[in-house]
Amino acid sequence: MCNAFSGIIKKNGKVIWKFGVDSHEELITSAGLRDDTDEPNLLTFARFEITPDNKNYLNPDKWTFRVDQTIRPTWLNEGYEIFCWAEFRKWKKKLNRILVRKLTVNPLSALPPKKITKHHLELLKEWASVWASVGASVWASVRASVGASVWASVRDSVGDSVWASVRDSVRDSVRDSVRDSVGDSVRDSVRDSVGDSVWASVWASVWAYAGSLFRLPRKAWAYAENIKRKGYPFQSCVDLWELGLVPSFDGEVWRLHGGKDAKVLWEGKL
Repeated sequence: MCNAFSGIIKKNGKVIWKFGVDSHEELITSAGLRDDTDEPNLLTFARFEITPDNKNYLNPDKWTFRVDQTIRPTWLNEGYEIFCWAEFRKWKKKLNRILVRKLTVNPLSALPPKKITKHHLELLKEWASVWASVGASVWASVRASVGASVWASVRDSVGDSVWASVRDSVRDSVRDSVRDSVGDSVRDSVRDSVGDSVWASVWASVWAYAGSLFRLPRKAWAYAENIKRKGYPFQSCVDLWELGLVPSFDGEVWRLHGGKDAKVLWEGKL
């Protein structure tokens, strides 16, 4: 799997890269290069990456250059790295223009509100409206607006464990809530049917929060034309997230979850 910053260095010293694209094969194809030999002395280009050692793009430590292919061209010496580093600095400047370097939040690690207020429900109603308009396309919006490789790098920097813990905790909480209300006799069917729909809504919350780590003009956000809010279109969900609340929707009922066990703090139809 390629990582940002990825590029192609040619024998003549030209570096090929594109912001938001980390696929070497895509870069090779778009540049019209021929990848038809494995002879080191005949290779005309090389794949490379420059990535942070700690794999954290929000708070990187040391950036390291490496050739990302098994066979290294005979002509590729340290002098070529200078060209790669020069282009890396251009890429990093672009990244810094859009990246919001803030402390990321796992909402289930924060203390939830003691009481769900009118303010919380107003944010939930706005998010429900966004969900009705965009739904699972929140991911597509963030990915398309930011660029696949940049989005993936920042997502991984926050940590898959945060995303997974939020998703799984909320899903299990909803399953338990619904199961208890209908009885053990239909426990398994409820668990399965609720799981899929809740999974989609919780992941939309995850994607909405991830998108808040980027600073883009309002018109740059894809698939958000029908959302009335100015600025970041998914901010209502982000506000809930940073208040220690994760919304979920099972197709009929909305819920607000909080605390390490993702306890249901409010549920109802909007």
